[in-house]
Amino acid sequence: MKFGAIFPSCEIGNDPSVIRDWAQAAEELGYSHILAYDHVLGGVREDRDPPMLSAYDNRNPFHEPFVLLAYLAGLTSTIELATSVLVLPQRQTALAAKQAAELAVLSGGRLRLGVGSGNNYVEYDCLGASFEDRGRMLDEQVEVLRKLWGDSVVDFTGDFHRIDRAGVAPQPPTQIPIWFGGRSVAALRRAAAVGDGFIFSPAADPIKEFCRQLTADLDANGRREGFGIDVLTGFGDGPDHWHREIAAWEALGADSLSMRTMSTSSMMFGEKDPGFTKPQEHIAALKAFMLEVQ
Repeated sequence: MKFGAIFPSCEIGNDPSVIRDWAQAAEELGYSHILAYDHVLGGVREDRDPPMLSAYDNRNPFHEPFVLLAYLAGLTSTIELATSVLVLPQRQTALAAKQAAELAVLSGGRLRLGVGSGNNYVEYDCLGASFEDRGRMLDEQVEVLRKLWGDSVVDFTGDFHRIDRAGVAPQPPTQIPIWFGGRSVAALRRAAAVGDGFIFSPAADPIKEFCRQLTADLDANGRREGFGIDVLTGFGDGPDHWHREIAAWEALGADSLSMRTMSTSSMMFGEKDPGFTKPQEHIAALKAFMLEVQ
């Protein structure tokens, strides 16, 4: 079992040296990857019809994942850099392909792109993207991304994209792995059909049933071998919980477990709040967790 560290975007603050120290501590302690969340905009929750379903609002800061991971690429040398998850359908596909390719180049091929459709219509509206078409858009985006990363010239016509003999340069050193995340049957089926891996959150019993369904879908498609499974769990629930979940998810075929320390995420998933108020506490938690589980 590999272990990942979830970047505590909402609580780490804006000091570049602290962000550097956190990432370098994760690498030095032996974490296999860093996961960065994605929200371009935070909306005001009050007086929305329909209600805004996102657990995050305008009071929760998020460092932009492509810029953040590019910064971390220059400060680290071995740790994998991943999005978890990039809300891809609200972004221009060719621009996302360009940004991801550049990050893969600058990191020496250490990028993993985790993508999903999101659930915040406010963010979609602000970015001029269709919330209703996000699932179909995501399906086509994955195809377009892989073409742009693999072919120097692409000629593509789809429901949402027209590329007239154009390409991304520089291209990534290898195809960038595309993982999916979400808590829907559609997300599972999409991943089983075309994904390289899946990110489950939280590490709770109902989510384990989703993993069993994913495994069944992968087996039906003949795609289980080499498919990655990562599960996200909270620091606040403590060592006994960590060990139980590691054993349970290993039995389900998970390759890695990633740990989060943000109070915002803990409250969203019903986990015990770590109660951290200082950036240094998030860094100390990296060491405490790894000393316990390694």
